[in-house]
Amino acid sequence: MADPRRVEFGDFLRSRREKLSPKAVGLPAGRRRRTAGLRREEVAQLAGIGVDWYIRLEQGRTVSPSVTTVDALARALRLSKAEHAHLKALAREPARSPFTREIVPPPIRRMIESLHQPAYITGRRWDVLAWNDAAEEVFGFGRLPEQDRNTLLLMLTNKQTRKSYGAGWTDVAKAMVAMFRANHDVWAGDPAFTELLTRLRESSPEFVEWWEAHDVRSTISGRKTMNHPTKGVLHFEHTSFQANDDPALKLVIYTPV
Repeated sequence: MADPRRVEFGDFLRSRREKLSPKAVGLPAGRRRRTAGLRREEVAQLAGIGVDWYIRLEQGRTVSPSVTTVDALARALRLSKAEHAHLKALAREPARSPFTREIVPPPIRRMIESLHQPAYITGRRWDVLAWNDAAEEVFGFGRLPEQDRNTLLLMLTNKQTRKSYGAGWTDVAKAMVAMFRANHDVWAGDPAFTELLTRLRESSPEFVEWWEAHDVRSTISGRKTMNHPTKGVLHFEHTSFQANDDPALKLVIYTPV
């Protein structure tokens, strides 16, 4: 069976190729094209690699591209910084055990409990592992079953969350899917991630559409506006930090503005 990471690598190449026009890379449009985007041979030419080799990469075959090849593909496909980093991560040989739910060390748990602004800890699968009272007032994590305490599930399948974001829900949810895609692909094929994807596919038609686009983006700070059922309209700046104790843990803080 093909390595799921290699499959994701190939699918990502294909998705970027199909979104790139000949004009964008200085190539003539030529004869009428039956499919959108560049042809495989055009990408191979731009990257300076063999067509057969490129086809094997896009098909997710068990081949290991060098760093030089990955960089050449990134230039040929005009990848963004986040997309380039994602391609490099997928090209690396996997060296990990099956996913297990992370454990938050007591000092980190006590630290977030002492904060006055909403704060919580997530893991690699975006499960919410710990949170403070202020976060409970806003997000109500404690009222959810443990298997539903996941920020992507909460955004895409929880009706109250969708309602609270109003007209801004689509932009926030779509951005989250692109950020999660970067996390997921390096864990492609892992049962825990497959289970989460199955739930999302079954519950959210928007997720299915956005997921197939294979867009990726890096996690960045920003602003969110929520209409809370009892607190009214809330404006926050949100930012996140990795924990030195375990880089898989991410601290997310919402600062009222």
